[in-house]
Amino acid sequence: MGAWAIAVHGGAGVDPNLPLERQEQAKQLLTRCLNLGTSALRADLPAIDVVELVVRELETDPFFNSGRGSALNENGRVEMEASIMDGPKRRCGAVSGLSTVKNPISLARLVMDKSPHSYLAFSGAESFARQQGVELVDNDYFITEENVGMLKLAKEANTILFDYRIPLGMESCAAGVESPIQMNGLPISVYAPETVGCVVVDSQGRCAAATSTGGLMNKMEGRIGDSPLIGAGTYACDLCGVSCTGEGEAIIRGTLAREVGAVMEYKGLGLQDAVDFVIKNRLDDGKAGLIAVSNKGEVACGFNCCGMFRGSATEDGFMEVGIWDQ
Repeated sequence: MGAWAIAVHGGAGVDPNLPLERQEQAKQLLTRCLNLGTSALRADLPAIDVVELVVRELETDPFFNSGRGSALNENGRVEMEASIMDGPKRRCGAVSGLSTVKNPISLARLVMDKSPHSYLAFSGAESFARQQGVELVDNDYFITEENVGMLKLAKEANTILFDYRIPLGMESCAAGVESPIQMNGLPISVYAPETVGCVVVDSQGRCAAATSTGGLMNKMEGRIGDSPLIGAGTYACDLCGVSCTGEGEAIIRGTLAREVGAVMEYKGLGLQDAVDFVIKNRLDDGKAGLIAVSNKGEVACGFNCCGMFRGSATEDGFMEVGIWDQ
């Protein structure tokens, strides 16, 4: 019997002028999710069940960018994606292009458990959801008035909105720099990197990871980021579980989540050293962050941008929620 540990995140890359009220709302949500996860772990639920449970909670709350409250694409619609991975035997499931599935992470779990495949997308994923009887809702369910306003700003903006979840009327808090950020070598006017994720190691030493997102505000229709890509946004194996957040294109190029496990396995690094190595050496000019747990009950995080919504807890009673520098 080992020691359990859990970490959650609500996205990397936070407006440094984020109002204190919204900082407190974020911390309260992360704390609620940690309490939900720790209660499940004390009840001996396996790691894979706990990560799904916690991410479902994050998807249901509109504060972060997943499920209800997801970012809107260029056409004003929500296209969500998610993935989940179970460290033992490296079983996984992923989905993209969802527009009616209330909890994308649970459909990803069903892809893993109830289909012969690892990844389903768009109409095929929606058809599978209907076959499995998961809860479906109209696309309007996911759209918030706040995000409609932010999409309008995104289409008009020539600057970065560090955190698109600034209350309407406070757009100046999101003002950025004169030059737009580069993604894959091309300028984009708005970058909204919020994503949610959870990683868990249970008392049996089993690691699991789950990640869910609505993607970038004002993204092109059909854009797929790192969150549903196993090895990029999500990874779990016998050694660790990892969930990433940030600039998806950079995370994909660096196969960021898998790299944490790889340097632990091949370089013999401990968890925090592996996270630090990957953040420093595998992102090139990209901005991102990640959370991780090890099969020894350790928990770690790392990021190279202005803040990451995050929280962690361990069996010995430690619990911490933060946003800014480590």
